[in-house]
Amino acid sequence: MTIDGVRAAIASGEATATAIAEEHYGRIAAGDGPSGRGINSFLALSRERALAQAAKIDAMAASGGTLGPLAGVPVGIKDVLTMKGSPATAGSLILKGYMPPYDATAVTRLEAAGAVLLGKLNCDEFAMGSSNENSAYGPVRNPRALDSVPGGSSGGSAAAVAAGFAVASLGSDTGGSIRQPAAFCSVVGVLPTYGRVSRYGLIAFASSLDRVGPFATNVRDAATMLGVLAGQDALDATSSERPVGDYVGALAKPVKGLRIGVPAEYFGEGLDAEIRAAIERTLDGLRAAGCEVKTIALPHTKYAIPVYYVIATAEASANLSRFDGVRFGLRAESAHTLSEMFRETRDQGFGAEVKRRILLGTYVLSAGYYDAYYRKAQQVRTLLTRDFLAAFAEVDAIVAPITPTPPWKLGEKTADPLQMYLEDIYSVAASLAGICAMSVPCGETASGLPIGVQIMGRHFNEETMLRVALAIEAAQA
Repeated sequence: MTIDGVRAAIASGEATATAIAEEHYGRIAAGDGPSGRGINSFLALSRERALAQAAKIDAMAASGGTLGPLAGVPVGIKDVLTMKGSPATAGSLILKGYMPPYDATAVTRLEAAGAVLLGKLNCDEFAMGSSNENSAYGPVRNPRALDSVPGGSSGGSAAAVAAGFAVASLGSDTGGSIRQPAAFCSVVGVLPTYGRVSRYGLIAFASSLDRVGPFATNVRDAATMLGVLAGQDALDATSSERPVGDYVGALAKPVKGLRIGVPAEYFGEGLDAEIRAAIERTLDGLRAAGCEVKTIALPHTKYAIPVYYVIATAEASANLSRFDGVRFGLRAESAHTLSEMFRETRDQGFGAEVKRRILLGTYVLSAGYYDAYYRKAQQVRTLLTRDFLAAFAEVDAIVAPITPTPPWKLGEKTADPLQMYLEDIYSVAASLAGICAMSVPCGETASGLPIGVQIMGRHFNEETMLRVALAIEAAQA
């Protein structure tokens, strides 16, 4: 189903929002649990809230009322976003049982547009991971290849859309956590410009990098979702006052004459040959559509991974200090003193990857190392941003790989954190620069594994990025 298809079916009386919601809950029951395909994308269902919303939509349709842009559309929410009445665990034991008393702004906006919120989706713990194997509630399987990872950290969000459990979903992206799972599961994932979508109600990992964005099965649906989510929010001081574009309307504009940049640094050693070939075919398609394709330079790309893993872990160390057993979630009951409770709660509640990143972040912020690591990383981040600004003076959009490899087998890389971190090599630079980016399917390997292509746009120019994405999608048809 598509967003337009669901809305049209409800408006015409061909279907009801309630029946569509029940159909999707039936799919989840049949395919998500161990008795089905065992995808494990949902952590909690919000059936009562969803069916109440569906009944409202049905009553509105019956009375001839104006339906919202997402009327009756079943949507899943990544479990790092708060949703009143549903648990918010961020994939961690330390938040087991926590029920937030408020909705994230993104959740509020989806529901106001008519979306039916099915429940909360599995993810890497505190959004830290590239494979969705770091969740305390079990790994997510890739619906396209059940023995493979769906990507991370928003693996549940991508898998739920790919499996047909939801028409669209919400994820978060700190260093690639929307774009990489979208590529691995053959769906569309959008990273909006930093400040374009409110982060209020998002459980923080790295506050200068975290962003909320949608997953969908096609570019038009992703544009519709982004139009609902985007805009200033008084509850988020980092949200931008800049007016929101007409993302769906922009799709009607042709791409002929657009200048497409191809960064040479993204096509070096380590890029899988089948992914390289798929990206080259994609570029041929853009040439055929009338785009000018030219090679560009992003010279500081080689520093992106170390800069990201200094800044992100430093911010994680600060943000995760709030989880202490006092205010919410897990508390170690065996502790006899306050300091023991802090230590034991965190030891029991945090997984190995989260502990690793907290330790790294605490180290780079410590006295004697702050200037050498954190301050230097921020300076190089500025250089990375300037690379993109210079590139966008020459081109309208950038096309590049999003992942160096296709999806790998579950468990294949869990013993080697460095190898896992290097999977983010093509995604973290856009995150550090704050620009918009997205992933669109562009083929598959000889063994049938999905391949995605990354499109990057200048700050707050999501319209052009989406136009290029639609041209790529049309070439695949």
